[in-house]
Amino acid sequence: MKKTGKVEFIGVVGKSGKTSIVKVFPKFCAGLQDLDKYSHAIILYWFHLRDNRGERRVLKVTPKRHPGAPQVGVFASRSPSRPNPIGMCVAKIVRVKNCTLSVEGLDAVEGTPVVDIKPYLPRSDSFPHARAPSWTLRGPET
Repeated sequence: MKKTGKVEFIGVVGKSGKTSIVKVFPKFCAGLQDLDKYSHAIILYWFHLRDNRGERRVLKVTPKRHPGAPQVGVFASRSPSRPNPIGMCVAKIVRVKNCTLSVEGLDAVEGTPVVDIKPYLPRSDSFPHARAPSWTLRGPET
């Protein structure tokens, strides 16, 4: 098994805010076909502001956005400091036009590289009876 791989960014967050814009690079535009048939998409992105040796060595964190949260392993959190700085967000699709995806609810800043976009499938991606620690119920949605 290989211990490393290669990731090629497919686009970049061109604007962040209530409605965010993801600009997909021209060579990947064809991949947006029929995405507008879905209400939501899973957007995987690169925490480029945390992509350094120190942040990639973080293995334990105290989630800052959840008051009273205990220290946990980084894989039990959504911290941007992690061995592979990959972020994930489910966002509402507002519009798909040409090489541009407009979404609501994306928690990435302008200039953030986009790793991948996948359609949100309620049948496979929603688990109403999933469990999580009580501290995750405090603080903003992540």
